[in-house]
Amino acid sequence: MLETGWYNSAMKAGSKFALGAVLGQYFLTPSELAQRVSADPSFYDLGLKVGARVVPGTVSKEIATQTLRFHITDGTVNYPVIFKGLPPDTFTDSVEVVVEGRLQKDGVIHATNVLAKCGSRYEAVPKA
Repeated sequence: MLETGWYNSAMKAGSKFALGAVLGQYFLTPSELAQRVSADPSFYDLGLKVGARVVPGTVSKEIATQTLRFHITDGTVNYPVIFKGLPPDTFTDSVEVVVEGRLQKDGVIHATNVLAKCGSRYEAVPKA
């Protein structure tokens, strides 16, 4: 299920580059992923990385099964994510993340790994 328009605050212009540079790898935004899937339907079920912001109010945790459900967005396109495992300590509602996993035909990204940006560690130091 591909959803759009849930979250109007786009990622900051430098966020994609900064988070990618910190992680040392490239990732797709939700909009880029939607374009790729539209152009090539065989793109489903391939390993991928998507960088986006967690949509506030969408995080739900199932403690017994260690399942985390949330939505990610780049401000234009929104994807639901399911992750089985423990989220990183820096994972919060509205944090910037890189989700590694596979997009299924139902529009849900089944994540095998979730990386969360740590704001205090990666923000620029203010000039004196």
